[in-house]
Amino acid sequence: MSVQAPDSPDRYPDDVPPTAEPRAVTAQDVTRRDAIAEYGLIGRPPEPDLEGLVQLAATLCDVPTAVINIIDDHAQHQVAAVGFQPSVCAREDSMCAAVLDDPRRVVVSDARTDARFADNPFVTGEIGNVRFYASSPLITPAGVAIGTLCVFDEETGDLTPQHSRGLDLLAHQVVDVLELRRITRELGQSNDQLRTFAGQISHDLRNPLTALTGFIELAADSPELADAPQATRALARAESAASRMDSMISDLLDYARIGGQVRHTPVQLDELARTVLEDLDAALVQSGTEVDVDAGIQVSADATLLRVLLQNLVANAVKFSSAAGVVPRVAIGAVELAGGWRVTVDDNGPGIPAADRERVFELMERGQTGGVPGLGIGLSTCRRIVEAHRGLIGIEDSPLGGTRVWVVLPATS
Repeated sequence: MSVQAPDSPDRYPDDVPPTAEPRAVTAQDVTRRDAIAEYGLIGRPPEPDLEGLVQLAATLCDVPTAVINIIDDHAQHQVAAVGFQPSVCAREDSMCAAVLDDPRRVVVSDARTDARFADNPFVTGEIGNVRFYASSPLITPAGVAIGTLCVFDEETGDLTPQHSRGLDLLAHQVVDVLELRRITRELGQSNDQLRTFAGQISHDLRNPLTALTGFIELAADSPELADAPQATRALARAESAASRMDSMISDLLDYARIGGQVRHTPVQLDELARTVLEDLDAALVQSGTEVDVDAGIQVSADATLLRVLLQNLVANAVKFSSAAGVVPRVAIGAVELAGGWRVTVDDNGPGIPAADRERVFELMERGQTGGVPGLGIGLSTCRRIVEAHRGLIGIEDSPLGGTRVWVVLPATS
């Protein structure tokens, strides 16, 4: 913690030299430093939302000063404050750093009588004359303590149990603001990348599709097909598949351009599954895949994106089961939950080890593929689609002996 007059310079404006021998950097310090970096706070102007929270903390605790301290391995960074100008000080001088490794609320009526703070320069008069001190830790969703929400005064004081709980609640709110800031920034970067990718692939996807559609139409008009009803039906199905693919490309490009906004409509899941199986008919027939669909429910979702999701999951199930040398069996199921729906795709393939089940959702990451071709985009696409619906996706063992991919979609209000 640092106490300074509003216009005074930082105690350590440059490299923040410590007042004692530098402490050794621990693995915990590295984890904390990485967590802090994800929020992009250091060196930026205070966020209005954070300033509002410190003002509320000071008012709640009836003190003139409050601060949000972010503490890395060598310095304390005040990212928002009321009652003084935010600054930077050496970690060795920080009162909050003294309690950071045991992250819980701290309330001290008189810091001069507390062994953790009695010799601190902010208490002794060297820098400040802090008496009353209280702090609540800022703990990320991953469980990393990155700093504190701190209130203090030059007069002795105390907090009621109600005000103590209020300080904890405000600390949670600080972390929520930081998380929202991080997610917003990451989504912005992700959507920028997706829009760029969409522009790059649109030409490559559309040209061969246009040519394919032209050949199908040309073949369908051939007089030789007049006495070949089976070929005529096959061409009709190919034309229908090409039309759906064109619609899918259009919708996906629109999805990329609008930054991930989904268009919720009622979707009959078993009917959607049938269109997916029709699109994958050639692969299913060639592999001898047995497919069971038990999904007679209606969900609220973006039909195009949901079709892409199912198509990726079923195609993966068939591909990896075939590569394992078994006749693929795939089951598409869906049940209604309180407030949403759960969709599952099961297979009898080799399965995915528990240690790999999170990693395979990353872009360009693949599990034990056994020589199966692919870029590792499918499951990453699935996760993006599910997250755009504010849902969840995961992997577990399947009753069929292979992999079960489950998706939970929340009902929209």
